[in-house]
Amino acid sequence: MSSIVYRQYSGESELPHIMALVQHELSEPYVIYTYRYFLQQWPHLAFLAYPSQSSDPVGVVVCKQSMHRERTNRGYIAMLSVHKNWRKRGIASTLVRQTIEVMKKHGVEEVVLETEYDNSAALSLYESLGFIREKRLYRFYLNGKDAFRLVLVVPPPDLDEDDQDGRKALPIRYLAPPRTMISIPPLPYDSDDEVSSR
Repeated sequence: MSSIVYRQYSGESELPHIMALVQHELSEPYVIYTYRYFLQQWPHLAFLAYPSQSSDPVGVVVCKQSMHRERTNRGYIAMLSVHKNWRKRGIASTLVRQTIEVMKKHGVEEVVLETEYDNSAALSLYESLGFIREKRLYRFYLNGKDAFRLVLVVPPPDLDEDDQDGRKALPIRYLAPPRTMISIPPLPYDSDDEVSSR
């Protein structure tokens, strides 16, 4: 069995390999401009996995990191693909962990992604890394399939310190993703309606 070497994206010469991997393994089609959008702005958040004796990658992760709604430093996993002959070797989890470590160095607060609702392998992978299902997105993909949006809340580095009891204390903000509350106006009351006696 060949060992795997992980390398950060190094330039346009790797783009055809990335496109081939993603197009072969993922159901969503992307045009070359989508790849360039991510790779030219966030090249430090793309990693490739190579067998030690090969120049063709067998895995890739492509991500971005930016401010979301001007208040949250959010990482986004846009593409993760591992060639089917190289799965079940920890390549995908290593690629995701590497990019999250780089995001942490740039102050990431949360990492999000979408995956098909019935992709049990992807859901299992991300949940094993601490991601939780935030919501279901109906007919999200071009093929009509639903998706789950997954989120990983990343506590700030100063929370890595133990408190006096030796336990890690997390502020409420980091226990679950924030939820927006909306008020629903009351319905008008009509006194002629029958009142339930239950």
